[in-house]
Amino acid sequence: MITYRAILDVPRDLALYLARLLATHRCELGTRKGRRALSPFGQAVLGLRWFRDNTAIARLARDHGISRATAYRYLDEVTDVLADQHPDPHEALRQAKDDGWTSVICDGKIFSSDRVNEKTISAKNTVIDRWYSGKTREQGGNIQALAQPDGFPIWVSDVEPGSVHDITAADKHLLGTLHWAASQLDLPTLADAGYQGAGAGIHTPVKRSKKHPGSPLTTDNHTYNLLLRSLRAPGERAFALLTGRWRALRHFTTSPRKIGRIVQAALVLTHHEHGRLT
Repeated sequence: MITYRAILDVPRDLALYLARLLATHRCELGTRKGRRALSPFGQAVLGLRWFRDNTAIARLARDHGISRATAYRYLDEVTDVLADQHPDPHEALRQAKDDGWTSVICDGKIFSSDRVNEKTISAKNTVIDRWYSGKTREQGGNIQALAQPDGFPIWVSDVEPGSVHDITAADKHLLGTLHWAASQLDLPTLADAGYQGAGAGIHTPVKRSKKHPGSPLTTDNHTYNLLLRSLRAPGERAFALLTGRWRALRHFTTSPRKIGRIVQAALVLTHHEHGRLT
């Protein structure tokens, strides 16, 4: 065995923030001091190692001197206490308005996962893989996100199976809130063509007529689409910011039903690093 020193490239303040959440959680459970294998700070470091580097659970357990089962349990606890700090969509939109933004960007992403043998019936009444996405041609979970016009993510949804289209997932988790923001906050939403027909206040590109598929768009509609896409372009940064910083989000080997809570936890970590949480 060879031992060596390593550095976890996250701010110490972030580890202390997570440790405080874990300590509060232990108090709520009535856990007596000294009864856990790791201190709240040690558990926070374990969780941050997994989020940052996607460190194997067996390695985390070995390095921290705990069993693999305990490592899994501690990691689930870290995810839960972080995800519980995730903002409500109304709260996130109010904050965006207070910060002076004139619109928000809605987008969806399929987070890759291991194969899940779960079937469902499609709209065409055929049996399909519930977690298989025809969009990305892989198994995964659909997550919806809201971002500021500069591409910084402010909210993410719970997970839907990969077979669910973006507009269907948004209708379940988000559309009513976006309609409220447009009418009450004067805060419209910019979205791609996958959200066509989402309703008032949600701006999507103009499509060509189905009756005349070969006919070109009018100059006004073409210009509108160019402007909309240029304004939306920074929104692609939202998911890239999360997956680039937290490598555990790049491919999930856990149950895909946990994807939503894990992505929400990663968003809370990102918000703290950017000074949105203390």
